[in-house]
Amino acid sequence: MGQENKTQTWVSEFILLGLSSNWEMQVFLFVLVLTMYLVTLVGNVLILLLIRLDSRLHNPMYFFLSVLSFVDLCYSNSFVPQMLAHLLSARKSIPFYSCVLQLYISLTLGGSEFFLLGAMAYDRYVAVCHPLRYTVIMHGRLCLGLAAGCLGAGFTNSLMETIITFRLPLCHNTIFFQRPLCQNVLNQFACEMLAVLRLTCVDISFNKVMVAISGFLVIMLPCFLVVFSYARIVAAILHIRSAQGRCKAFETCASHLTVVSMCFGTAIFTYLRPTTGSSAEQEKMVALFYAVVTPMLNPLIYSPWNKEVMHALRSLLGKFSEKR
Repeated sequence: MGQENKTQTWVSEFILLGLSSNWEMQVFLFVLVLTMYLVTLVGNVLILLLIRLDSRLHNPMYFFLSVLSFVDLCYSNSFVPQMLAHLLSARKSIPFYSCVLQLYISLTLGGSEFFLLGAMAYDRYVAVCHPLRYTVIMHGRLCLGLAAGCLGAGFTNSLMETIITFRLPLCHNTIFFQRPLCQNVLNQFACEMLAVLRLTCVDISFNKVMVAISGFLVIMLPCFLVVFSYARIVAAILHIRSAQGRCKAFETCASHLTVVSMCFGTAIFTYLRPTTGSSAEQEKMVALFYAVVTPMLNPLIYSPWNKEVMHALRSLLGKFSEKR
């Protein structure tokens, strides 16, 4: 028992290895990530402003899009500012409780986004398959309830995952346990659940089971809803006689389907495959994708496909130019 206690400890901070140890590469990554971060801020804030200011966008589809943009903004801000600071720092550290908070926030927002994409798929199903009853079915209280439920499910799942992750002791005797890193060194640019679990010196079979269950609930359930909704949507589109009608119905779903394929495909590849096939570098790239790339791409994907958003943008720019 004495030896076991010496091999388990709690830490006051974590050291992050980051994306690269090469200075020139870190400077390049700083410029690249900063550019993408600014595009993320401008794109998502612009979508929120357009939906807020243009009354023609006050409908369920754009309500969910505004919630998604808000979630993307918060998700990006939970990672990127720290990442930018660390790219220009020699010592990349994060206090223990800041790491806990960062993991909790990222899991909350990530899970909420998956549920939101499922709710948006249901919204598109109602719009295409029941267009005459769309406003009756997708009324304001239902939309608010779906959005609150998505965020609540994300909070609940994140709380459970964070508690069972950080209640585990970390290894102190790294040679005895044949671990390549010190007890508080994370091979990540931020606090990520799988990276923290790699530092534990106890059996994590229970955690692996919980990750699998969580992955099924947070990823696969919304994915099933998306698949069901789009199966019905495709069937409805095929029954539309006019080519113009089919094209219009497809346009209402194309941007959402692109985001869904991108997000769910990456998540399934990362969290629902055998753990023996995963590596720290692959998990690092996936975390980078969700922290930087996805929040930037969402407004870029939705806006060009959506004529109403582009029309609202032109109207806003027109009003701004007239005032000048």
